[in-house]
Amino acid sequence: MHIVLFLIFGLVIGLLARAIMPGRQAMNIPMTLVLGVVGSYLGGFLVALVTKKRVTDFNTAGLIGSLIGALLVLFIYERVVASRRAKAGR
Repeated sequence: MHIVLFLIFGLVIGLLARAIMPGRQAMNIPMTLVLGVVGSYLGGFLVALVTKKRVTDFNTAGLIGSLIGALLVLFIYERVVASRRAKAGR
């Protein structure tokens, strides 16, 4: 059951990150889920470095860190995809 909740949380975080990030992201729902899960893990890892919480703990700092992590992953993803599209269009 924890895995299902983690996936739902990842989807919500991914959707929030896409709503906050300006511009149009060409992602489907599974990619949004992956974005949220990877961002949540990255944010949880960064929060765990600063605090004494575990990566998988559920707390306010982890929520904010998850969203920041997802925004960071989305930013990097968009830069990689945009550069590939620009190279393919030449």
